[in-house]
Amino acid sequence: MSKYLSVALVVVLLASQSPSPAAVGHGSDLFGLARVQSDMRTRRVSSYDRSGGNNDRFEHIADGQKRELFNVQGAGIINHIWITIAPPPEQLNRNDIILRMYWDGNEFPSVESPIGPFFGQGWNESYPFVSLPLAVGPVDGRAMVSYFAMPFAKGARIEIENQTGREIDAFYYFVDYVEVDALADDMGRFCAWYNHELTEAPPEGETEWGVTGPQGNNPDGKDNYLIVDVKGKGHFVGVNYYMHCPTPMWYGEGDDMVFIDGDTRPTLHGTGTEDYFNGSWCPKTIYTHPYFGYARVNDDIGWLGRTHAYRFHISDPIYFNTSLRFTIEHGHDNNLTLDMASVAYWYQAPPLQRLAPMPGKESRQPKPYIGVSEIHRWRDEWRKNHGNGSQLWGNEK
Repeated sequence: MSKYLSVALVVVLLASQSPSPAAVGHGSDLFGLARVQSDMRTRRVSSYDRSGGNNDRFEHIADGQKRELFNVQGAGIINHIWITIAPPPEQLNRNDIILRMYWDGNEFPSVESPIGPFFGQGWNESYPFVSLPLAVGPVDGRAMVSYFAMPFAKGARIEIENQTGREIDAFYYFVDYVEVDALADDMGRFCAWYNHELTEAPPEGETEWGVTGPQGNNPDGKDNYLIVDVKGKGHFVGVNYYMHCPTPMWYGEGDDMVFIDGDTRPTLHGTGTEDYFNGSWCPKTIYTHPYFGYARVNDDIGWLGRTHAYRFHISDPIYFNTSLRFTIEHGHDNNLTLDMASVAYWYQAPPLQRLAPMPGKESRQPKPYIGVSEIHRWRDEWRKNHGNGSQLWGNEK
């Protein structure tokens, strides 16, 4: 392990480098915290009031305006970010404040995501979220925190863009980092990318569990939902996964399929959505582990509604030498219409590649809830299709 790594939270940093064989599989290195470093200098950029007063924030960020949070030259490693924003989500959409990070003078961002989903808040909602590299804390899940290590050799820049349609009243933040004389050659650059898709069911309909017809097969991942598609060398370290299901049917029969270094069939092929997220048997229970969990689950009928699952590959990064394409089915054989969004996180060796364009504001808008009235109208159509008998119950075929 490079001497430049031990100052940061070592558990997370194991995912930010190419570890030695002895380091692979270790969940922590608390001994590293005891090492005294003589060639590292702790620094901070924040929104503190330069006058010495208490107005420690950026104010009145207009709709359409970009605001630079961080612009530092030289070499260093960001090891902590904290952000809180006003007004709260019901008035100011966190799905429409875009976070971008640029490394080493590149003109293109290596991190591009709505700020809420990046930190673990889906759909412009606000709720507690706990993991090792990312968390959202009190009050009401409005303090957004990152402990991901973010190295840079020639400088770093972070900005936000307000696409909410209204003014951001107040934006508070810290970006803490260590300044070093030079960055170790084997340090990757932190990358993150947001995707969103309203998935399409096949012509034969939503045949999950064989309820409405026979299910098909999907051996090669065609039409899977895309979590990330990247060219280069690096390692994938996690995903926040946001899923809105418009029916009570279980949404998670879809397998994760990971294609590494140009493989045309899945290099890694999972057994179901909840299995990838270290769950089992169709969970709908809040569960938080440092590496994985369910930060938000639906409390509706069956699996109708919204679920946020997360998985971070801290001890088990997914390594790639030339390319990585990470996908997941939306229902078995991609047979469900789901409103899906995700933020993928990985480290990559320079030179970095441009990210694929992020979905635009209109296309990434969350879908509305399906409720009692919609279900009752569905029942009414079912009754009509079954002769409109006066005592139809609902399970007649």
